[in-house]
Amino acid sequence: MKIICIGRNYVEHIQELDNNSNIPEAPLFFLKPDTALLRNNEPFYVPAFSNDLHYETELVVKINRVVKAIDEKFAGRCYDEVGLGIDFTARDIQRKCMEKGLPWEICKAFDHSAALSSQFVKLEELGKNVQELRFEMFFNGELRQSGDASKMIFGVNHIISYVSHFITLKIGDLIFTGTPVGVGPVKPGDHITAKLEGRTMLDFDIK
Repeated sequence: MKIICIGRNYVEHIQELDNNSNIPEAPLFFLKPDTALLRNNEPFYVPAFSNDLHYETELVVKINRVVKAIDEKFAGRCYDEVGLGIDFTARDIQRKCMEKGLPWEICKAFDHSAALSSQFVKLEELGKNVQELRFEMFFNGELRQSGDASKMIFGVNHIISYVSHFITLKIGDLIFTGTPVGVGPVKPGDHITAKLEGRTMLDFDIK
């Protein structure tokens, strides 16, 4: 099982990170190992190696078949359920990596850096196209992120098609589709709750 993460997929998030509107020409993706998963609303422990650890709430799509170099118009057949996730990022380490042109794994792929909802919901049950979905993240009870999949720079089907031309996707692979504006730091004692179309999907403590 692979975790494929899409970076810089909402314009306002790009602007909050680097104060410009340099829109990527193609999906920017990186991988996390299965050891990055944080399941069942278990607490997230802030790692000692970062002094600036951020949350990024994302819509997560689960692949339901083997996919290789698929055309975008057929990519909708490759998933039928969605969840939510948090891409935890060591922002201080990420800045150093970006300055030196280094890979991102050290700041993105560490243990438990991918919190995943314990449940996935069928699109049929939600009654919406994936690009119509909305999600919210509450930080210590305060709304911090409000995601609207229609505002993605690259839609889910385009992402699947693009990634599958480089990497074969398999059943159970997860695609974190990018985070909207509103990311921020976490510290011990904080609490995160995330909802998909009003359904509570994540609800866990930061320690």
